[in-house]
Amino acid sequence: MAIQPARIRVLNDAKPREGAGYVLYLMQQAMRVPFNPALELAIEEANRLELPLLVCFGLLDGANGFPEANARHYAFLLQGLADAAAALEKRGIAFLLRRATPAEVAIDLSADAALLVLDRGYLAIQKRWYGAIEREAQCRIVQVEGDVVVPLETVSTKHEYAARTLRPKLRKLWDDYLEPVEPRGVDHPAKGLIQRLKLKDGLDVSDPEKLLAKLTLDTTVGPVKRFRGGHTEAAGHLERFLEHAFAGYGAGRNKPEAGAASHMSPYLHFGHISPVEIALAIRAAKDADDDDRSAYLEELIVRRELAMNHVFHTQGYDDYARAVPDWARKTLAEHADDPRPKLYSEEELAAGKTHDHYWNVAMREMRETGYMHNQLRMYWGKKILEWSPSPEEAFARTLRLNNRYFLDGRDANSFTNVAWIFGLHDRPWQTRQIFGSVRYQSENSLRKFDANGYERAVIRLCEAERG
Repeated sequence: MAIQPARIRVLNDAKPREGAGYVLYLMQQAMRVPFNPALELAIEEANRLELPLLVCFGLLDGANGFPEANARHYAFLLQGLADAAAALEKRGIAFLLRRATPAEVAIDLSADAALLVLDRGYLAIQKRWYGAIEREAQCRIVQVEGDVVVPLETVSTKHEYAARTLRPKLRKLWDDYLEPVEPRGVDHPAKGLIQRLKLKDGLDVSDPEKLLAKLTLDTTVGPVKRFRGGHTEAAGHLERFLEHAFAGYGAGRNKPEAGAASHMSPYLHFGHISPVEIALAIRAAKDADDDDRSAYLEELIVRRELAMNHVFHTQGYDDYARAVPDWARKTLAEHADDPRPKLYSEEELAAGKTHDHYWNVAMREMRETGYMHNQLRMYWGKKILEWSPSPEEAFARTLRLNNRYFLDGRDANSFTNVAWIFGLHDRPWQTRQIFGSVRYQSENSLRKFDANGYERAVIRLCEAERG
């Protein structure tokens, strides 16, 4: 199956370099081997040019400027890279991991590359990396979109107002893009390539824990046992979800105690699994009805790609003044001096030391396991707004806590969901204290599910982390 042309962007008009040593692929967003159109295009090009394929990755940590780098996120990332490196070796593809920015790695290695293939991400830091590569890499550059179902600009060229404006555009197109990505054969195996070309500074990722200990990271937020990184783990979670929890997803997805979550969000964030692979599996699932499939695809495609649209079209998506719509900032400003029922410091929030028992339970799940059910995430965020001295401070706190503890922190979904708490992709509601006309969420929302059952589940999960 050919890679859809809309996924492919040629970033310069250079011809492939003659006499090169390899085709180069910077595997930075799509950290996986299966269902990776950028990798498969790189293989096609390497076969056409009769060259081996070299895959590279630039590893940043706290010492060289990656924001909010902690051991939880990096353990998961390195586990995924180890899984990808092993899968690449089986296919005859070389892998080189360097401690540098992705741009530095790609630019340096492009000096002996016939052409460079990039995957694509939409966060500001990723745009800066790709921009530097486009300006400075010394060869032909091709970029391939592999982490959304429908390429972003194919769906919409503007910032979408809400899910209801993006949904019909996506549904009209997504059947054309829900196609399997077939693995290509490698005609020129790269065994010994790195040694033969004397490429330096490679890091060994075969022992993720050993490499993790060498990095400069915030170790107060440690790795979790509940989730391990990599496509192999992601595929296992997906298979178990489809076998045991997907039937009834439409009715059970808003009940945290029901166990109806697929836990795909960390794997999507790190590019360890493709949304296309997930969607095809959902469509093929047995013992599930159309309501289950529709509800899941709404979250996987519509809501996730709305988030991609938001960060792509919003400079300053992590800044209250630019991420939150004008009407919401205006109404929140009008109520900024309203008395708060409680005020908590960020340290008290992080420790789960509030008067709200079930909020504390949700914070414990997040802090100790790296996950919180979506039904609780919204309640969690709305209460931070209610308990903070200003909406600006509430936004900053919510984002910091989100990015610190969640395995899928710093994701397009994360930035978008935090802004949603403050009115993004929503409409004005009945005016009330503190919130103005921004949507409010009360403790009554906890009555929609078995809160005690949820607490028991969290206790079991946290005990497993300690054990």
